[in-house]
Amino acid sequence: MAETNDFKAQPPEGIDATGASSEGASVYQLIREDIIEGRLAANERLVITDLARRHGTSTNPVREALQLLRGEGFVTFIPNRGARVRPIDQDFVRDIYEIGVLIEPSLTRWFVNMATVEDIAELERIQDLIEQNNFADTLRHSELDTAFHTVMYRKHYNRHAAELWWKHREVLRAVSRRFDFTLARRAAILSEHRELIAHVKAGRSNEAAELIARHVEGSGRHILEHMRARNAARAG
Repeated sequence: MAETNDFKAQPPEGIDATGASSEGASVYQLIREDIIEGRLAANERLVITDLARRHGTSTNPVREALQLLRGEGFVTFIPNRGARVRPIDQDFVRDIYEIGVLIEPSLTRWFVNMATVEDIAELERIQDLIEQNNFADTLRHSELDTAFHTVMYRKHYNRHAAELWWKHREVLRAVSRRFDFTLARRAAILSEHRELIAHVKAGRSNEAAELIARHVEGSGRHILEHMRARNAARAG
């Protein structure tokens, strides 16, 4: 079995993962990681000079990084108060996945109508790898799962929609790695992927679109359930 890095998820062609300079992208990844891991607390003020000193860079890459993080929703800007860490709470996750529920069925319907034999073969190849891994390596699963869905959206003519999908998926992927997959969610992912491939093969675009909406919503609700359980445990 190939190494996980051989399946590193990449954005669809024509979509820059960050749209930043190399230095700005590097600082963006570092600050983003600090927010996700809680090293930068919710509502904490983000002082550009402090962040530049912390990461050994000038202020321009930090400004660039904060704008990218603002676009993803990880950072908020308040007039006369500067940038702050947005709480990664249930409302944040709900808003992100609900957008996916709205746009992914449209992207999927188009894909089913345009899918080639090669596209279907690629979906089956990646799904075989997902099932071989069987969630043993969660990072590998995440990369393969993203690659699976990228096959469906990488050729879509609406690059703005594809870019929005990619950025929101990456946000949810970052948040979800705090949590393990339940057995029920594992079973749902595997069965829904296979059902989706069957719909694509048969050209059932409406059924595929309905399935992907349930699939995305199931993923979002899975994260929310983990968040509720974690919050309840902290409160107790």
